[in-house]
Amino acid sequence: MPLEFGLWRIDGKPERVPQRVPEQALAREAALEDLIVADPDVLGRPMLLIGRQVHTGHNGFIDLLGMDEEGSLHVLELKRDRTPRDVVAQVLDYGSWVRDLGNDEIRALYAHHARELGLPTELDEAFAARFGGSPPDTLNSTHTLTVVAGELDPATERIITYLATGFGVPVNVMFFRAFEDDGRSYLARTWLIDEPETATDPTGGRRTGTREPWNGTDWYVSFGDESGGRDWDDARRHGFVSAGGGAWFSRTLRALPPGARVFTHIPKSGYVGVGTVTGRARPFEEAVLDVDGQEQPLSALPLSGTYTRPASAGPAEDGADGEDRREWVVPVTWERTVPRELALWRTGFFANQNSACKLRARFTAEEVSRHFGLG
Repeated sequence: MPLEFGLWRIDGKPERVPQRVPEQALAREAALEDLIVADPDVLGRPMLLIGRQVHTGHNGFIDLLGMDEEGSLHVLELKRDRTPRDVVAQVLDYGSWVRDLGNDEIRALYAHHARELGLPTELDEAFAARFGGSPPDTLNSTHTLTVVAGELDPATERIITYLATGFGVPVNVMFFRAFEDDGRSYLARTWLIDEPETATDPTGGRRTGTREPWNGTDWYVSFGDESGGRDWDDARRHGFVSAGGGAWFSRTLRALPPGARVFTHIPKSGYVGVGTVTGRARPFEEAVLDVDGQEQPLSALPLSGTYTRPASAGPAEDGADGEDRREWVVPVTWERTVPRELALWRTGFFANQNSACKLRARFTAEEVSRHFGLG
């Protein structure tokens, strides 16, 4: 059954009789593309447009290609008065192409789109400005296909409903209708099928081919420089990073392998140092550092911060609650460090709650390295 729209005005009169607002035909269906580009929020969800009239490998042009906060891609294709067979075949063909887009290809598509608009070409910056955080390591884990239309014939509605609800194809239709009342124009939208039913990729799971590659060396380290606790000046002077206060905080730091290159970040400040791990993690009381060619216990060195924990919350075998809250220390030979007040931060930089994790964000690694004068 064809979908019908209705909009009613309720005046402040005592009888409050609903007055139906007259529907206004869209001047041209293609105008919807301009409206979406002007404000992607009309789609009903936060969206970052990464391409317009995107040329595919199948000699087609996707009207609009977007990305959501989860890194999933959205193909938006206008009906443009095509036949049911043509519009459905076209959007499915685009889906077969988008499904195989890798991380580098997606970033290149955005860079091309941004250059045409005179915008910065780094996807990380645009993603952070739109969503307030770094893009996920894995892009294009799922995708959806949306036909954008002012109206649709019953045959096309039946075909798309059949594919989406019968076979799990991530395809849907977004309808827009225009209304005019007392000199004001309004735009309304709705979906053919409830959106959650078409929000996932039928292939299931994540495809590692779209994950940001890792060079096997670079790691992110979060150094919690805090009053009454660890102190970044100590870490700079003596060559180490540390974390503790619970297994969740120390576990990832303890996984840092010798030879790892660490990009050290102070939360709410920015990146303050890059260096190379020279040994395995040890509890603070057992940590030994190289000082002028001689090994010395860290606990014997002059320190501004505090790295010991209450005895009652010691290692798992001794602690009353079985929780290892010791401070764990990893020795580092610094390539470059700066004081906390000179920390580097830019929109789009990577940050994470873990004390350590693999740094796949090339934009962050490249910008920090360039700023610090490193190779």
